[in-house]
Amino acid sequence: MSAPHQFDAIWHNVQLATMTDNGQPYGTISDGALAVKDGIIAWCGPKAELPPCDLLSTPLYDGQGQWLLPGFIDCHTHLVYAGSRANEFEMRLNGASYQDIAAAGGGIKSTVAATRAASHEELFVLGKDRLNALLSQGVTTVEIKSGYGLDLASEQKILEVAKLLDEHHPIAIEKTFLGAHALPAEYANNSDGYIKLVVETMLPALHQLGLVDAVDVFCEGIGFSVAQSRLLFEKAQSLGLPVKAHAEQLSALGGASLVAEFAGLSADHIEYLTENDVKAMAAAGTVAVLLPGAFYFLRETKMPPVGLLRQYQVPIAISTDLNPGTSPLCNLPLMLNMACTLFKLTPEEALKGITVHAAKALGKTDRGVLATGKKADFALYAISQPAELCYQFGVSQLKQLIVNGKITAMPR
Repeated sequence: MSAPHQFDAIWHNVQLATMTDNGQPYGTISDGALAVKDGIIAWCGPKAELPPCDLLSTPLYDGQGQWLLPGFIDCHTHLVYAGSRANEFEMRLNGASYQDIAAAGGGIKSTVAATRAASHEELFVLGKDRLNALLSQGVTTVEIKSGYGLDLASEQKILEVAKLLDEHHPIAIEKTFLGAHALPAEYANNSDGYIKLVVETMLPALHQLGLVDAVDVFCEGIGFSVAQSRLLFEKAQSLGLPVKAHAEQLSALGGASLVAEFAGLSADHIEYLTENDVKAMAAAGTVAVLLPGAFYFLRETKMPPVGLLRQYQVPIAISTDLNPGTSPLCNLPLMLNMACTLFKLTPEEALKGITVHAAKALGKTDRGVLATGKKADFALYAISQPAELCYQFGVSQLKQLIVNGKITAMPR
């Protein structure tokens, strides 16, 4: 007779939305159980098949028939920044043009100025407050981009704060270098000069400091060209760093196909994605990241080609795009609802978009699903079916959040 299994804790009498492809919607396992050991899911399946274990010394949590889902993943944010753009929001609604706002010192340059002026401590507190909001929504992994510094010292500061947040907050942080976000004032009308600085100086220095997990670029007519983005991707590739891009948000420039050429992690926004782009992404395994918050906030009308993404089986992720200018929305469950109502995703597609496909968009294979051997990040929800998480917004159904196998206290 084999010795009983040793688990740190067991959740039972639960419905499991595993988000795996087990032939059931949401990867459902009814009347399931899940066991953790050393921060890892040690067993997951029907309760009737739970292996022998010492139930007397193992903490048991009765889910009372409620649902367990993987921890949510916000795979595209600009979470570390200072300042507010609420004044621009008001100006715009009072009839001011983009040029009026820019002339008044607004736009991205106002965020860059505020972020450059802020200390590490100030940025850490601001970032922690935003992470606390996401944690209370069931989010366990967040990507944080730089891009509001636009010089080496300030970009380094943002990524150092992201690293500190990773070390001192329950949410796991992925750090993305987005130095090629916009032109700083000191490089006005000299985008080639700025890209040279980003490629030859900033990225190597920040990589050497261990501050970069991935490299991003705003590849757009008002951002950086495909040729300039290629220079950045070539440097990232030489350093062994994965790439991604803000692409096809405002025009069909070809940034998504460039990401696919470099076997990149994701192309994000992608409202103007072409069928050739989609084919390239499908062949490369590149994830399509939809950002319904920016679409909503900017009152866009060009829909991303969800039908083509489905046709070519491109994984679809969903994220907040949390930033002060175009998506000041620190709420991932709201994105579930928006993805369904604005982009017509099914609830299952939307929930996969903030779990298994969001993990893929970050190059992570150890999370995003409930399965043996994966990171024990999951949440218990008082719902009758997973679609409720997309259907209702504003009332928290989250009852328990587990990070690294331990129940996590919600911030107050």
